[in-house]
Amino acid sequence: MLQNVIAGLQGIIDHAMVGHFVGFTGNAAIGVSWQVLLVVIVFISSLFTGMAVLVARFVGANEPDKVNRVVYQSFLTAAGLAIVMAAVGYAVAPGLLRLINASPEVQVEALPFLRVMFLGGLGIMMFFMLSGAFRAAGDSRTPLKLGAGLTVLTVVFNIILIPLFGTVGAAYGTVASNLVVSVYGVWKLFTPDSVIHLHAGIDKKPDFTIIRSLFKFGLPTGIQGIAMNVGGVLMLRFIGSLEHSAAAQAAYAVGYTELFSLITWTSNGLMGAAATIAGQNLGAGQSDRAARGVSVAARIGFGAALVVGALFVFVPDLLLGIFNMHDPFAAQLGGQLLKYLSVSGLFITVALSYTGGLQGTGDTRSPLFISVISQVIIPIGLCSYLQSTRGLHPEDIWLAIVLGHSTRAVLSFVRFRQGRWRTIRVDIEPARP
Repeated sequence: MLQNVIAGLQGIIDHAMVGHFVGFTGNAAIGVSWQVLLVVIVFISSLFTGMAVLVARFVGANEPDKVNRVVYQSFLTAAGLAIVMAAVGYAVAPGLLRLINASPEVQVEALPFLRVMFLGGLGIMMFFMLSGAFRAAGDSRTPLKLGAGLTVLTVVFNIILIPLFGTVGAAYGTVASNLVVSVYGVWKLFTPDSVIHLHAGIDKKPDFTIIRSLFKFGLPTGIQGIAMNVGGVLMLRFIGSLEHSAAAQAAYAVGYTELFSLITWTSNGLMGAAATIAGQNLGAGQSDRAARGVSVAARIGFGAALVVGALFVFVPDLLLGIFNMHDPFAAQLGGQLLKYLSVSGLFITVALSYTGGLQGTGDTRSPLFISVISQVIIPIGLCSYLQSTRGLHPEDIWLAIVLGHSTRAVLSFVRFRQGRWRTIRVDIEPARP
């Protein structure tokens, strides 16, 4: 949780600096760029979910050799996919920005930012992989150190680079800091006292049996991530169709992407914790304890969302002012959005905790179907209907977000309580002699 709060603060600092040096078009550019990036990154990083399922299970069963082999194969796969992402992403970036209906002034700021982020994706992918591996193995302190180091480096780089280069300076800082931290994290894997220990004698060739297992458990999560972020891209198209589209996109970027991260990054931390607790306990034959751990995570997240939601309701102008959002339309829309998000946060934190419980035990398909229903069909369907019948208003889009999150919370809770995850088997073949 603490690591993800720190990571969320990093994004807030980036947006605040860009808002002051570039203006709200820079905020909108970063927001729409990250929405595009997440579609790609979430899919590629789906193998980390498969990795976490395997690592947590093998740690619970006290099989360290299998843990090490899974992490090494995840490292090879992530590196290869990051190279593909860089080449393809650079070429298709202009078309992706047109797809989400970004206004011309936003596209000018967003294109160089997006291309730099695609080219520097290797460090970002390695950071996610390393954090997930250590956390699934039961070491939550190393990911915290990596996250804290990443935030400090990014802030330092961006203080220097954003005044010099504007919006794209934030991309330079993010790429550089991720690369530095990832180099340290890979070195950590080779230290004898690490919970994951890669040694010189490990089989260095790709093991396609393990790689297939990574995607067997991870691919549904990748498709889930694509569905959710395609839904987000379509929501941006609806926002781009509003009368004051640039102001609305800036409000969405600051309110939903950054300020709402005070809830979602905390909830993502709890999702990872719930997945680890559930997977390790199921591997150790303690399914009842796995269920209790997930329930505790949901209650912690609900309490945190209540506190942050109260800030959204009572001091929205103060929060938006951090990002220099003084444009009348952007400030009005941002304050309106935060009130809806104060309710939405209560649902999403419960949904993510139970999603983590399902994924950690190996049930990665149920969250996929739940996400398609709640994050795509319901919000996109509602906005499409209203747009075709009476015209779309900003509050319609904000309401669609709340309805999607509440549906996801209910369905995730019900599916986990059914308990079918208790019978899922996870294993890989023994190492070759």
